[in-house]
Amino acid sequence: MEDIDLIISEAADSMKKSLQHLDKELLKIRAGRANPSMLEGVMLEYYGSMTPLSQVSNVSTPDARTLSVQPWEKGLIPEIEKAIMNANLGLNPQNNGEMVIINIPPLTEERRKELAKKAKAEGEEAKVSIRAARKDANDMLKDIEGVSEDLIKDAEERVQTLTNKNVSQVDSVVDVKEQEIMTV
Repeated sequence: MEDIDLIISEAADSMKKSLQHLDKELLKIRAGRANPSMLEGVMLEYYGSMTPLSQVSNVSTPDARTLSVQPWEKGLIPEIEKAIMNANLGLNPQNNGEMVIINIPPLTEERRKELAKKAKAEGEEAKVSIRAARKDANDMLKDIEGVSEDLIKDAEERVQTLTNKNVSQVDSVVDVKEQEIMTV
C-alpha cells in the first residue's frame, strides 16, 4: 500500500509541475497589455556573461501600453535595446538617455488568433506531459509485486481521476487565456 501511495503522490507532483510550467509559458504570451513578464526571456551580455534583463535593471509598466526598463548602470542602455531587438518579440525599444521605453502596439485580429493558437498548443503540451505522468505511474503500479490485482486496479483508477482533474484544469486555464487574448 505504501508503494502505491508513493507512486500516486509522484504522479500528482509531476502533473502539478506540468500545470506550473503551463502557467509560466502562458505568461509569456501577451494579451495586448504590457506586462514585465514579456521580457522574462531577454538575455544580455553583462561583464562577459549572459545575464537575464531582470538582474541588471528594473522592468515596470507605467501604463497598460508601455514597458519601461530602468538599468542599474546607464552604460547598459544600448546593450538592453540590442537584447530586446534580438529576442524577436516584435517590440521596438527607444531610449531617452535615462531608461529604455517600449510601446506595446495593439494586437490585430490576425495576431490575436495566432496567440490563441499558441496558447492552445501550450495547453496540449501540458496535457501530453500529464498523460506521460499517468503512463509512468501505471507502469510502476504494474511492476509492484505481491499486491492483489484489485488494489492495482483501484490505484489505476485513482491515477486516472487525478489525470482527468489535471486535464480539465489545463482546459480551464487555456480558456481563460484565450478569452484574455481575444478581448479587445
